[in-house]
Amino acid sequence: MRILMLTPALPYPPHQGGALRNFGLIHGLHAAGHQVTLLSFVTDEDIYQPTPLHDICQHVETVPAPARSVSRRLADMITSPQPDLIRRLASPAFRQCLVELLQQQSFDLVQFEGLEMTGYLADVRQHQPNARLCYDAHNAEYRLQQVIYDIDRSQPERWPSAAYSFIQARRIAHFERMVCQTVDCVLAVSEEDAAALRPFRTDQCIAVIANGIFVDHYNGNAEELDLGTHVLTFTGKMDYRPNVDAMLWFTTDIFPQVQAAVPDAHLYIVGQKPHARLESLRDNDHIALTGWVNEITPFLHATDVYVAPLRMGSGTRLKILEAMAAGCAIVATTLAAAGLPDEARSALVLADDATEMAQAIVTLLQDESQRNRLGESAKALVQQHYDWSVLIPRLLAVYKEIGLG
Repeated sequence: MRILMLTPALPYPPHQGGALRNFGLIHGLHAAGHQVTLLSFVTDEDIYQPTPLHDICQHVETVPAPARSVSRRLADMITSPQPDLIRRLASPAFRQCLVELLQQQSFDLVQFEGLEMTGYLADVRQHQPNARLCYDAHNAEYRLQQVIYDIDRSQPERWPSAAYSFIQARRIAHFERMVCQTVDCVLAVSEEDAAALRPFRTDQCIAVIANGIFVDHYNGNAEELDLGTHVLTFTGKMDYRPNVDAMLWFTTDIFPQVQAAVPDAHLYIVGQKPHARLESLRDNDHIALTGWVNEITPFLHATDVYVAPLRMGSGTRLKILEAMAAGCAIVATTLAAAGLPDEARSALVLADDATEMAQAIVTLLQDESQRNRLGESAKALVQQHYDWSVLIPRLLAVYKEIGLG
């Protein structure tokens, strides 16, 4: 099968959610004997990094990610009914490259990785009307904006952001409905996201292909770090609104309670591009913002308790899967664990109240045997449910249902 995959960012290195999923999909489809052509946006940083993508793709084309000023965004939001997310990657250069690819060869399937890539759906339909189209919904985006609005509207200083999310949720819902009705199949990363998107399709058919990882990668062969004792860790792209909110809530309402019981507890926030709203955390000697790191696995192996205090977002959290694969004891909100089956959730400690979360963390910091027991259970369950070797056959079965493979 000849597949054209459109991604919003180069899926290598696979250090964050979208890249982890997209690289896993490409790797798995290549291993299954299919030919994948990749068309992706890149940044200046990506251009100089060697990747294995040329080894697992039939062809790779890249286009510089478009620059978009705040004033341009504001103008677009006033003059265009399209969601801000769709306008973010509007690029004449990308459209030209896409059309050239479609004119040069025929594809059995064109897959759009994330809603921002579906702005090019009409171009594909025009130039290859017989190709099957698949929308891989990394989030139920309208629902994500609704949740952000609900959180931000309770804080007066966040009302401008709340207003933005209120407007965008409605625009995105309209656009997502159009996309879901147009394509041949829709993939969701969790049953919760699938339920949010099903009303957008006449046949109510949304296939669930969970996020996955290469579990063996997290087995402990990486460089060792000594971060001391009573170490808490959170990982993620730190300019992403749900991650920023999680760490602001955690450091304000939860971490002080932990420190009251365990004074030498330290928090490591591991991820690129820390937002300006997090800068004040650097004044706390017990909190470290690492910025970009080459590999998160050493931090996971040096962690006593992995924390996931997410109040916004959707889908299956890849950060949770990575922590499970590394054998971490995990304390998370119910929302952070969304998408996991009940069996997998049993390997996590869930708490949505700040005091309950702090108490759960303190209990684990003081009980090594319980940490080890949870970590071993998590590792076994993630291997069973979320390794790519398990997920790719399910994806191929979805393709077969639309007449491919």
